[in-house]
Amino acid sequence: MEPRSPGGIFIAEPRWRFYVPNTNRVVARALSVAGCNADVVLTNDRTIRRLNARDRGKNKPTNVLTYDIPPEILLGLGVVLREARVAGRSVAAHLSHLLIHGALHLAGFAHDHVGDARRMEAAETRLLARIHIKNPWKNK
Repeated sequence: MEPRSPGGIFIAEPRWRFYVPNTNRVVARALSVAGCNADVVLTNDRTIRRLNARDRGKNKPTNVLTYDIPPEILLGLGVVLREARVAGRSVAAHLSHLLIHGALHLAGFAHDHVGDARRMEAAETRLLARIHIKNPWKNK
């Protein structure tokens, strides 16, 4: 395991590097375009499921969890891989999307209501375009 530094990237699940060879660069680029200075933890579904059950009452893995204090974005590899495959996207592109999604949550965006979800999707699309990633919501 790599040591963790504030505002850094912690790769708790080493297989992330296999699926996203330039992991640190992909993460840094997505956070930069989103103007986010959060810690990022790339972990596995078991850890994400445990945290999702503890903190959200949902005993299942999810793709991304965010925490405000300290600002932190956690992603589970298994869910991200499955979603990328179903969407026909690269793992790096989907990771970038989810990092931007998490950064927007930290910035106060939500998607609980239709109008909020549309605003968040529009913001995600604009930020992804800045790093040359196609609109994930097109043909939805």
